[in-house]
Amino acid sequence: MRHLRANGYSPATVDTYAFDLRHLHDQVGEAPPASLTSPMIRRALASLRAQGIHPKTLARTLSVWRSFFNYLARQDQISANPCLGLRPPKGEKHLPNTLSVDQLAKLLLPLAVDAEEPVWMCRDLAMFELMYSSGLRRAELIALDLGQVDPGEGEVRVTGKGSKTRIVPVGKRALVALQAWLAVREEVAKNTPALFVGVRGARISATMLTHALKALAVRQGVSAHVHPHALRHSFASHVLQSSGDLRAVQEMLGHASLSTTQVYTHLDFQYLTKVYDQAHPRARKK
Repeated sequence: MRHLRANGYSPATVDTYAFDLRHLHDQVGEAPPASLTSPMIRRALASLRAQGIHPKTLARTLSVWRSFFNYLARQDQISANPCLGLRPPKGEKHLPNTLSVDQLAKLLLPLAVDAEEPVWMCRDLAMFELMYSSGLRRAELIALDLGQVDPGEGEVRVTGKGSKTRIVPVGKRALVALQAWLAVREEVAKNTPALFVGVRGARISATMLTHALKALAVRQGVSAHVHPHALRHSFASHVLQSSGDLRAVQEMLGHASLSTTQVYTHLDFQYLTKVYDQAHPRARKK
C-alpha cells in the first residue's frame, strides 16, 4: 500500500487493492506467497465466484492479485507470478447507462430560485452541468480547485486516473452555471481551494454529490435511473453520435486505451438501429 501511495495512486484505488488482497488472504490463509501456484489461485477465484461475486468484480480482483505478485517478483520475493495465464469467468456485458438528450435537458433545466436553498441549487446545477459538459468522473469533479476552470478559454484542467492531466472543453451552459455558483460560493466556503463545497464549507464528498444528483432528478421529475457516472456516459454517447470521432472522445474522457472508449460505438449503433426502424420504409415494424 505504501508503494501504491508513493506512485500516485488515488486513495480509492489503494482501498480497492487492500480490499481485494484481503480476499486473497481469506482464500489462502498464511501460506507464503512463494508457495502459491496457479491452481491455488484458480481455486480461490472459483470460491469467490461460488459466493456470488460478480464476474466483473472478479476480473478486477484477479488484476489486483496479478499486480501484487508482479510487485513481489520485482522485490525478488517470488520467482514466478501464479496469476499469469489465468482468466476470470466471463459475465454478461452491459452497456453503460445513458440518458437521452431530452432527459438531460429536463434534468439540467434551471429551477426558480428556492428561497431556502438558492446557494445549493446554484452549486448543484454548476456541478452537473460541468460533469455532463466535459465528461468528468465524479472523483475528478470533486478534486477540482478554483482556477482549474478557465472561463475565458472555455476549458477545464482535470487530473484523472494515474495523476494524468488533460484539458477538456466546457460548454456555454456550464460556464454560465459556474459563474452563478462562483458568485455565491464565498457565502458557504470555509478556507478551502475546492471549487465545490458541502454544507460544512469543506470540499464536497462523493456521497453528498450522489445524493444531490438524486434529489435533483426527483425535483426535476426525471424518472430514469440517474447516477454521477451516467452523466459521463451520456456525454460520450451524445458527442460520438454527433461527431463520429472516437479518438476525440477518447482524449476528452482520458481513456488510456481506445478499446475502453469503443463501448460507446455499441450505443451509437443502437441509436442508428432505432432511427432506421422508425424511418426506413422497409424496416420491420413491431
